[in-house]
Amino acid sequence: MNTASPKMPFPMHAVLDQLVTGLTHLSDEGRFDEPNLDGTAGDYISFDSWEWPQGVGLFGIAQLWEARDYSDDLGTLLKEWYANAIAKGLPPQNVNTTAPMLALALYWDKTRDPAHGRVLDDWANKLMATGARTAFDGFQHDVSDKLNDGEIWDDTLYMVALFLAAYGQASGRRELVDEAEKQFLLHTQFLADRETGLWFHGWTFNGRHNFANARWARGNAWITAGIVDLFALAEVSGSVRGFLAEVLKDQVNALLPLQDKSGMWHTLLDEPDSYLETSATAGIAYGLLKAARLGIGPSSWKDAGLRALNAVVASVDENGVVQGVSYGTRMGHDLQHYRDISIEPTAYGQSLAILALVEGCRAFETEGQPQ
Repeated sequence: MNTASPKMPFPMHAVLDQLVTGLTHLSDEGRFDEPNLDGTAGDYISFDSWEWPQGVGLFGIAQLWEARDYSDDLGTLLKEWYANAIAKGLPPQNVNTTAPMLALALYWDKTRDPAHGRVLDDWANKLMATGARTAFDGFQHDVSDKLNDGEIWDDTLYMVALFLAAYGQASGRRELVDEAEKQFLLHTQFLADRETGLWFHGWTFNGRHNFANARWARGNAWITAGIVDLFALAEVSGSVRGFLAEVLKDQVNALLPLQDKSGMWHTLLDEPDSYLETSATAGIAYGLLKAARLGIGPSSWKDAGLRALNAVVASVDENGVVQGVSYGTRMGHDLQHYRDISIEPTAYGQSLAILALVEGCRAFETEGQPQ
């Protein structure tokens, strides 16, 4: 791993503006045919679609909105996106369609719009009452085009648990925060690899195994970022926070030696012949930088995060679109599945880069360095 002191030879706020433009102009343009279970067309690319990539994208915008002292332009972007989506009608509830609720919870926490509060309350109530569960009461990773009986995935923590934590904290509904904590503990039990400290992509109670035993990079990024975000979004009980902080340290201790000299991580973390992947690198960079800022990890985490951030910024093209992002990844039953995932521009690629840049700005502001 390259340990040279990282430098930021680019204007971070200008790159952030580029990334937002690239995100809001994403369009599927009929390239993918992925029908949902209800027969409607699935769209995992276009910014105006209600799905998990857009949900992660909106979370990035919401964090940038906060970092810029709730600027009018980003606030208007969030307001109009949710107004249009709600007017069209919300999709059926599942793990992935819950993702856009996270940014709405953050927006509502600032605006206290009663209409948004009703939407959030209804969604949370339904999720708690009727959301499909596995053994140990885990949220089953059902998605818009497939029911995954008996399966838990590391993605679920970012798509569902963070929403419950954020909205539970903002609304004073402690039972939602408690549920988020439980999901993090349960997923740790079945997805954290005891041998390495890294995380597997999924677990099935039907056969009780971790599928391909894939130590998949973006899945691990959801954990690096997700644990830190949980701490930032809600008041986590002391024993749970202490345990998850140790889980995070164990994971990061395994991640850092696997960082490529370019600053990136491979899509299969422990397979150097698998391709380098930008969205995972951005998510891990964000988690490392935020953890270091919040005092959860040492300065070496910040150094590794800044090296990764340099690599992410180098992947942004002239249109503000992040390149080198692996497309949405279903559960793999062999490792070749992960090696073969196509590279596509995505909303989560944009968002994870935005999140990493926001933390990069905060890191340099702390040091008093120019941006």
